[in-house]
Amino acid sequence: MTKLIFMGTPDFSATVLEGLLDSRVYDIIAVVTQPDRAVGRKKEIKMTPVKEVALAHNLPVYQPEKLSGSSEMAELMTLGADGIITAAFGQFLPTRLLDSVDFAINVHASLLPKYRGGAPIHYALMNGDSETGVTIMEMVKEMDAGDMIAKASLPILDEDNVGTLFEKLAVLGRDLLLESLPAYIAGSLIAQPQDHSQATFSPNIQPEEEKLNWDRSSRALFNQVRGMCPWPVAHTFLDGKRFKIYEAQAVSGQGKPGEIIEKSKKNLVVATGGGALSLRVVQPAGKPKMPIVDFLNGFGRSLEVGDSFGD
Repeated sequence: MTKLIFMGTPDFSATVLEGLLDSRVYDIIAVVTQPDRAVGRKKEIKMTPVKEVALAHNLPVYQPEKLSGSSEMAELMTLGADGIITAAFGQFLPTRLLDSVDFAINVHASLLPKYRGGAPIHYALMNGDSETGVTIMEMVKEMDAGDMIAKASLPILDEDNVGTLFEKLAVLGRDLLLESLPAYIAGSLIAQPQDHSQATFSPNIQPEEEKLNWDRSSRALFNQVRGMCPWPVAHTFLDGKRFKIYEAQAVSGQGKPGEIIEKSKKNLVVATGGGALSLRVVQPAGKPKMPIVDFLNGFGRSLEVGDSFGD
């Protein structure tokens, strides 16, 4: 039985780990994930989804703040693993660790060489791509630059956002890994090099990218909103206070960018640099996330056509 070390952190990774465990073909001898973090307003310490799966299966868990040079890495190198599987782990793997096993492969949520980096799903949505996918690749020192073992794609629908695509791509990545891994280990599936000249990058989202610029087109703003839902969430300002927008829809309309051009009991439509945006799910400052109907029946009653969002 092939001995594996699995490394990952979010739900995407947990889905891949569960697939390996359910297959009963591989011996997961250790799981490495990010340290527990304080989350939410109450700053409650929360385990990663991968840690939850690992503990449910009585697997040893390692959580180094930084893998390179850590005592955890030194111990991992003594376990006798045949290979390492990573999926959205969140740290670079040192060359010493990669060289200590027969193979190390990663499940990456893009069609490489497009969108190397930590936020490929966000960028695929924000850029309005019509498809995305998963690549199984060999790990090398350079970020997401290894030879490709397998690829699979799926269409991006208008109703998709980061959350829905994470779920779809996690299943796609799990199945593609389980399909391709046996042949790769046996040596009958040879990895193919990427065309590095075609590489594009998707670095982690920066706070300034979350802010909506109403001068942009309605379609571009629609893509930005869904490309940040459910995290980190796009925002604008209303009366000088941050106003988050979780869901919106590009519609026809004309007016000054950021100006409310339609208000009813069920609709709030804001003009953009081209077209308009109908807000669907929002979160005013200091309030919970809510459907636009609830906002209009409560906190948004005082808004009028002609009022504006923005700085």
